[in-house]
Amino acid sequence: MNHPDSALAARDGLPPDARRLAMLSVAIGVGMASLDTAIANTALPAIADQLHTTPAASVWIVNVYQLAMVATLLPFAALGEVIGYRRVCIFGLALFTAASLACALAWSLPSLVAARLLQGIGGAAMMGVNTAMVRTIFPAKLHGHGFGLNSLVVAVSFAVGPTAASLILAVASWEWLFAINVPLGVAAVLLARRALPSSPRASHKIDTPTAVLNVLAFGLLILTFGDAAHQEGWRRLLPEILATLFFFALLLRRQAGHAAPMLPVDLFKRPLFALSSLTAACTFATQGLAFVSLPFYFEHTLGRSPVETGFLMTPWAVLVAVMAPIAGKLSDRYPPGALGGIGLALLSSGMVSLLMLPDQPTFFDIGWRMAWCGIGFGFFQAPNLKAIMGSAPPSRAGGASGVVATSRLIGQATGAALVAYCFTISATRGTSYALVLGAVFAGVACIASFARLAVAQQP
Repeated sequence: MNHPDSALAARDGLPPDARRLAMLSVAIGVGMASLDTAIANTALPAIADQLHTTPAASVWIVNVYQLAMVATLLPFAALGEVIGYRRVCIFGLALFTAASLACALAWSLPSLVAARLLQGIGGAAMMGVNTAMVRTIFPAKLHGHGFGLNSLVVAVSFAVGPTAASLILAVASWEWLFAINVPLGVAAVLLARRALPSSPRASHKIDTPTAVLNVLAFGLLILTFGDAAHQEGWRRLLPEILATLFFFALLLRRQAGHAAPMLPVDLFKRPLFALSSLTAACTFATQGLAFVSLPFYFEHTLGRSPVETGFLMTPWAVLVAVMAPIAGKLSDRYPPGALGGIGLALLSSGMVSLLMLPDQPTFFDIGWRMAWCGIGFGFFQAPNLKAIMGSAPPSRAGGASGVVATSRLIGQATGAALVAYCFTISATRGTSYALVLGAVFAGVACIASFARLAVAQQP
């Protein structure tokens, strides 16, 4: 049943009580999808052991989820513009929940990989429209606050993934990593059907061949990232790179002249949108570089346990949780370019401070540096979301929402691939090289953020 005030909501947001229920359903879905992006990494050794498969083969449990999400994000975002964000969001929640149950019941590696593929598609449906959904739920004057809450859920879910996985594995088997999603997902679906508002629908139709080309292009891109991260040879990488470029060229040619292209090149012609997207991709690359490389340093160099490592990563997540809502409210009053630039300057300096850790650091030595990075990251995300969504016309909110999620996932995938490359250069200095790259990415994002102060938003 559509929300009775859905037409009004599309223009002025929902009343406060309805807004809270709608935001709760969105937050549960986004939280599950973000958490499952990171949580499976920690469980791979246990899963590989129990399913009697090799570590190399078990990596597909992570890769197929990420590949499915990135490949289908923009088609689902475009579909949301045509049939409504509400329908796509509820479909994503239902599919993700059913696929989570299938993951928990998987009896072999192929069955788990197939379930993770479906889980990634469900996650893409939710993530592709969630930012546009938030824009519909909240009135314009509170968009910054809504994006701050959304940023909080995404960032904290990704950051606490390793900790949550370690705690669950300490008391239960790996199946519970996925089974825990089922009751949450059922509750979110029921709540979403009751609370989510409808949104205005575009007049254009979905171009199915364009959607297929988008899936092939982005799927090959993430597959190439994964193979590069696992040090595949050029005999495999070169054909993948050429095929990726070929399908992107076909995609751009196919959608040329379309009023609402699935790969939103029309939005990238807006300087504020392009700079904000670049800022997001670089910042999430920084986060990926930190969150993939630091556990190796904590466990292999410092001898910490996986649970201790999870808690050492926690200050980043805690400070994101503190700062994201504050930054969201500030973005309703101050320019996102300035707020994001300040946050990214803090993040870059925090990465440098991690490089300067003493040889035998204490928990405090690590903790305050991780907290400093969390402050900077939390101060950036909500203002950046508002800049991206605010620079796109309402009729293109779906495309903008898809770019938000795509920029995040491509940034994280880039960071993970670069970590693998850093460790091929030096097994002992790999983390240091990754932190240097992270500081550089954050610095580039800082410059891009401040550059937004000088560009005028196109109508």
